[in-house]
Amino acid sequence: MPRKAVFVVLFVALLSGCRKSSTPAANSSTAAQVTFHIRGKVVSTDAAHVTLDGEAVPGFMDAMTMPYKLKDPIVATELHPGDRITATILAARDGSDFANVRLDNVVIISQARPDYKPAVQYHVPKAGDVVPDFKLLNQSGRTIDLAQFKGKVLLLTFIYTRCPLADFCVRMSRNFAEVDKSLAADPALYKQTHLLSISFDPAYDTPKVLRSYGGAYTGQYTKEKFLHWDFAAPTEKELPAVTQYFDVGVTPGDSKTLTHSLSTVLIGKDGKIIAWYPNNEWKPADVVAQMKQAAGI
Repeated sequence: MPRKAVFVVLFVALLSGCRKSSTPAANSSTAAQVTFHIRGKVVSTDAAHVTLDGEAVPGFMDAMTMPYKLKDPIVATELHPGDRITATILAARDGSDFANVRLDNVVIISQARPDYKPAVQYHVPKAGDVVPDFKLLNQSGRTIDLAQFKGKVLLLTFIYTRCPLADFCVRMSRNFAEVDKSLAADPALYKQTHLLSISFDPAYDTPKVLRSYGGAYTGQYTKEKFLHWDFAAPTEKELPAVTQYFDVGVTPGDSKTLTHSLSTVLIGKDGKIIAWYPNNEWKPADVVAQMKQAAGI
């Protein structure tokens, strides 16, 4: 297999081998193409992506763990968990939003130990799994738990309000707004469903912040009563259990960093998972159809 896609650099003796945004995704006709440089440790890979525990990138984002699409997918075959890399971030910027984020010019600066094992094993949500009764603090300062939504079809996702990426949290919240609007058009279905956006940044995303963020996405702002769509966050203590169960969250390391992988889950009336969407490719109309089927309408 050709290895020109990734340059491996090993050093041995005598040898050197989210400000929050509620605007739409960047439009290719107006967005400026920008680049940033990043360093970090590979957490995992798939056919076309690498999840990177990245250092802070000035002008782009704080230190955090998140998946990146690779400009050249063959690069994924050369990367292993624990490898340390440098790379170029390619993105389209429109104002303060970033879209079409990809990694290019990947360079491995140190390879992982052969016995490398991830510090945390994340649970992969599967259909039929019973969801634990996690407790959260919502936008109204009230403690809610997942068990209270039994009897309704629940759609939940993970966001944080300062996310700068139009293709990530912003898209999830816009998708949820579209789902909410579609459900509201069918009163019978609306009564049997609920939406929940969970922040994995509880230190910043207080009830007041979540209330402002949520009101902007429902379009009701300060008039929003949040009867059908909650915005909530676990406590710092509960955060690891919640995020690890839903395959998103905090990655242990030299310091805790926010994980920006995507995780949206559809849960049935019985509290069991119906479907898991681990990316931003799901369509609101398709999910609404699944919710309608799950509600028996």
